[in-house]
Amino acid sequence: MTKKTIGLLHTTIRGDEKLIIEAARKEDVSLEVIDIRESTFSLGAKNYKFEVALERCVSTVKGMHALEYFGNINIPTVNALSVARICENKFLTSLNLGKQGVPTPRFCLVFSETQAKEAVAKLGGFPIVLKPVSGSWGRLLSKVNDMDALESILEQKTTLGGPQHHAFYLQEYINKPGRDIRLNVVGKKAVAAIYRESNHWITNTARGAEPINCPITKDLEDIAEKTVGVIGEGVLGIDIFESKDGLLVNEVNHTMEFKNVQRITGIDIAREIIKYSVSKIKS
Repeated sequence: MTKKTIGLLHTTIRGDEKLIIEAARKEDVSLEVIDIRESTFSLGAKNYKFEVALERCVSTVKGMHALEYFGNINIPTVNALSVARICENKFLTSLNLGKQGVPTPRFCLVFSETQAKEAVAKLGGFPIVLKPVSGSWGRLLSKVNDMDALESILEQKTTLGGPQHHAFYLQEYINKPGRDIRLNVVGKKAVAAIYRESNHWITNTARGAEPINCPITKDLEDIAEKTVGVIGEGVLGIDIFESKDGLLVNEVNHTMEFKNVQRITGIDIAREIIKYSVSKIKS
């Protein structure tokens, strides 16, 4: 039987990609490892031999263009471009989840200081969270405690920031129990989860939060199913807040880092990713 071949698209090989490479070996799947920084995407540029493209780029911009390209030359991608387009935009994620009734923090997108001030009341008052529409690793998040702070931050963004900083994504502040949940989904299934505990209001392992095993409950399975029903299936990292009103989906990541989850839970997420990618190969 001919081996299945996956194209592993990357901009650097991290611990996560090393786990994927090892999992492919265990599953007897061939990998064509491609640093897209050394690639040229054009019609007829290359006759690719792999049957599905697994996008693992650190750079969102480069990764999105890779998904656009391979989708257009009829090579299936993980994740699908439609999924990635929603996930890479926090506003679009919130909009789609909220529209379909998936619990998520209240939010607003505004383009001026005046509208931002008016939006605060709609979000329940201070504190609020101000974040970029696109970004990862808990970077450039601001917990805004009062109007003076809001005015100062917005002035700095409009004066010093590029065009991407002139759209203000505001979110209600959720008083979490010193942790959030990262739930990993492969296909349509919740496969593993961790708590990310921190004394800081930003609970992200890239910002120092401690990963601790989190059992997958029926509530987590339900919220995974609802989220996938809106965003689409794939390899996803769902960030979830525990609130007084229940679980809230904060963000959905389409190129999730999973090495901490795999290490803490003992679940071979990389192997699940390989098997799912193979399932996307056209027969």
